[in-house]
Parts: sequence; structure tokens; C-alpha cells
Amino acid sequence: MVNDFGRVITAMITPFNKDLAVDYNVARKLARHLAESGSDGLVVCGTTGESPTLTKEEKVELFRAVVEEVGGRAVVIAGTGGNSTASSIELTQAAEKLGVDGVMLVCPYYNKPSQEGLYQHFKAVASSTNLPVLLYNVPGRTGVNLLPATVARLAEIPNVIAIKEAAGNIDQVSELRRLLPDSFAIYSGDDSFTLPMLALGAKGVVSVASHLVGTRMQQMINAFTTGNTTLAAQIHLQLFPIFKGLFITSNPVPVKAAMNLLGWQVGIPRLPLVEATAAEKEALKGILAELKLI
Repeated sequence: MVNDFGRVITAMITPFNKDLAVDYNVARKLARHLAESGSDGLVVCGTTGESPTLTKEEKVELFRAVVEEVGGRAVVIAGTGGNSTASSIELTQAAEKLGVDGVMLVCPYYNKPSQEGLYQHFKAVASSTNLPVLLYNVPGRTGVNLLPATVARLAEIPNVIAIKEAAGNIDQVSELRRLLPDSFAIYSGDDSFTLPMLALGAKGVVSVASHLVGTRMQQMINAFTTGNTTLAAQIHLQLFPIFKGLFITSNPVPVKAAMNLLGWQVGIPRLPLVEATAAEKEALKGILAELKLI
């Protein structure tokens, strides 16, 4: 069992063609590019991958394609969470058969379970697989906050080894690190929180910006972990405009627009998301130019 997901994990977008069908060839090409440009691992079919609008069959085929393309070179983490425990178990077991290295399980959205409900959900899915589990807390998307005390309970399950924390609350990160064993990895779920969270004992980031600046993010984390905090802060501040620019509207609308600007044919999002406006594209173009990416 993989027990280290790495430091920079890209939450990979799902490319679509003009008919909004999944473009598996571009997905393979993108996975290879990311593995070669700073990403230790890839989350496939997470929120950034538009998981709510993908069918189970599309998800399984994406898992298969990415494992075939970069398996062994980058950690492949399948986004198998959802708001139905039974469906999450089914998808997790399908992903395991395809050879993924781990699964990411988001808090069930819309249902608004209690902390005990969250515990029982994650326990049931984790118990159904031998794969390592990355929990994902993103209250702004799910309507429920996975509290540190509940994470500490879940950390007692042997294959629950990490959390992607995106509550936007530094005090909550402090409480997580205080309650969890040192071996339990905490990842920032927000690019702009990566450096502050490293200072509190986080391991790395599940990133959107690493589609564009993965190597620089590795350099930032490496600078921090080797004691060069001044350089780490300089890189963070240099990248801050892209961190914020990729969230000028709902993710993954901006990152898809940015990748298209860079010549990647990743298409537009599926409804109910719509493509970036002309003004949003201009703003992104300015940020990309400032970072000398175009």
C-alpha cells in the first residue's frame, strides 16, 4: 500500500471535446505532462475534474487511462467520494481493480450528515478497500465541516492516511496537527494556504495552480522544508496572483480557460458550469503574461 502521496498533487481537470464528451486522449497527454512538470500525484475525477457531471462509466475509463499513462511514475488517486455511501463503495472497489494508488473521499454533499454520520460514511468506504484513503474537507462545497476530532477518530483506521483540508481556517489546521499522529499527512486544499499550512506541519498541497506552475510549487515547498523560508515566501508571493486568479469564478472554469489559453484543447465545462467570460479570460491572460507563461 502506498503510504506517501507526495507533496504536490494536481487535482486534474477533465478534458472535453466540442461535443462535451470526455477526451481520453487529451487526458492521457495532460496526465503525462503533469507528471513531468512538478506533480508527484494526480487526483482524477475530483471537484476540479467535474466529478458531479461525470457518469460512473466515464470515471472508470478516466481512472484506467491515467493509470495506463502514468502509473508507476506518478501517484494516481481516484476521486471516488460522493453523497451516497453505497455508490462510493462501488466506485472505490472499481478503482481498486484498475490499479490506482489511492482514493480521495469528499465529505458527502447536500445530505449534511452529522459528525457521527461522516465518521460512519468514511469508515464504511475505507473498510471496503485496501487502498489508502485521502479525506477531503471542503465545507464551501459540501455544506458540512469535518471537524478535527472526527478526523482523529478516522485516523485510527489503518488505511485512512491523509486529509485534504480546505475549510479556509488556519486554527482548524492547527487543531488537526495537534490531534493527529505525525504520520498522518495534512494537505492544503487551497493553493494560497499552502505556505501558511506548511508552517503548521502540513505536508503539501492538492493543487489547481500546479496545472500551470507545478515546478515552482515544488520549489516553494522544497525551500520551506530545507529552511529557506525567505525564498519560500518570495515564491508564494510571486505565485499569489495565479492562486487567486484561478478562483475568480467557480473552479474549474478559470483553470480550463487558462489551459486553453496555453494551447491545451481541454474544452469548456459541462453545465451547470459555463465557460469563462471575456473579462475573466482577459484577467487570466494578464496573470499568465505576468508570470511569463504566455
